[in-house]
Amino acid sequence: MSQKGHKRRLRPKHKILAAMSALVLGGGGVVFVSQGAFAGQDSRNAPVTATIDCPDVGDKLENVPDQARNEVDANLAQLDTQVADAYKQLSSGQANRKALLGGLKQQRDKTITNLSDTLGKAGQKPAGLQGLSGCVMKEAAAADPADEPAAADGAQDAAKQSAPQQQQQQQQQQQQQQAKGGPARSDFVAIGNVKPNVRKPAARGGASTGSFAVQCGRNENGHFNPDNVIVAPGVSNGAHHMHDYVGNKTTDAFSTNNSLAQSGTTCTNGDQSTYYWPVLRLRDGKAEKDAKAPGGGQDANVGTILKPKQVTIEFKGSPVSKVAAMPRFLRIITGDAKALTNGNANANASWSCTGFENRQLKDKYPVCPKGSDVVRTFNFQSCWDGKNIDSANHRTHVAFADANGNCKKGFKAIPQLVQRIVYSVPPGSRFAVDSFPEQIHKPVTDHGDFINVMSNGLMAGAVRCINDGRACR
Repeated sequence: MSQKGHKRRLRPKHKILAAMSALVLGGGGVVFVSQGAFAGQDSRNAPVTATIDCPDVGDKLENVPDQARNEVDANLAQLDTQVADAYKQLSSGQANRKALLGGLKQQRDKTITNLSDTLGKAGQKPAGLQGLSGCVMKEAAAADPADEPAAADGAQDAAKQSAPQQQQQQQQQQQQQQAKGGPARSDFVAIGNVKPNVRKPAARGGASTGSFAVQCGRNENGHFNPDNVIVAPGVSNGAHHMHDYVGNKTTDAFSTNNSLAQSGTTCTNGDQSTYYWPVLRLRDGKAEKDAKAPGGGQDANVGTILKPKQVTIEFKGSPVSKVAAMPRFLRIITGDAKALTNGNANANASWSCTGFENRQLKDKYPVCPKGSDVVRTFNFQSCWDGKNIDSANHRTHVAFADANGNCKKGFKAIPQLVQRIVYSVPPGSRFAVDSFPEQIHKPVTDHGDFINVMSNGLMAGAVRCINDGRACR
């Protein structure tokens, strides 16, 4: 959309994978599975989960008139809530499969009718929406229970219990952890077993070889929330997972361009841009401050939030051309928070370890050797359509350059945002990125978000540095 226009945000496909402590059988019975071993070991005995697969209504809505925006967004949010509620019933292990799907279809029928009528009144009633209300259930191998011990106070209590009591408590804790979902053993790989795979196009004549770094800290302010103002503006807990923020101090679901422009910043050069990403947690069984809150424990995101050891924010140039200035309030999302169910078309996760960053992992967490830290790298899209600060799916107004560094026809090169986040992870610890509950903390779902709120003068200075081949801070 243009800076004054609006296009509806895309709602990712609702293929819900319920991380359960049981395999739901046709009659509603359950079969519990035992705890597995640590990451990297044989996963043939991995637990089984159920999948609710619902058609994505939002994907069918390319444009929404401004007068219908609020009501359409409310109905789309209601569809999300309905599927989330169904997931909670499924993950409880008490749901009857047939009844669950039937009730969900009835709810979706009503909501889709309301949404369609709203668009009809605005002169844009789409065809075929009513056929999208039905969902199906599938089964899929997924997450293992966490291997870590319970919290310290739980261990102390266990010492006072009899052996049968301890065994019963341990079984309950395992079932609770598995119900919350967690990374599977097969989601981890030793970084030393990965071959170097990073390839960068060589700079050609006319390239912009400079860089512009921004120092915004490591979220020392403790700015966390489970909102996503780009994808779900005006919706509290629109992300269903906790975000780390640096830069703009006030970003939440209700931020506007005006409020962002009036906010303070943690960046030392006055950059008011907002940079955010899902937190990384140790799956240690300990209760974090958000253990009972939306985006935290209520959305199956549990364990100790890891504070980044280092955050690097840098804008780089193009290997084939000069770069043009980003417009203020340009929004870019890289990666796909629902890549597990949506597929890998928009996935852009990059996991590695310090000392091994020529080896990047898309769908695995790295097991780093002693003395090496976990690294998440976000390479954002570096081509812009020259007109829109956002688009209906938050993707088509920007694009990645091709393997040679060229932007596709109609797009121009802009400074490429590269975020690098380093964590000190205790050796042998299981960790996971926060995610939508149904995505069961898969590494491929990692993603980053950015809203450019640099002043025009600061952006112009960044462009000069990059185009002149200088390294500026």
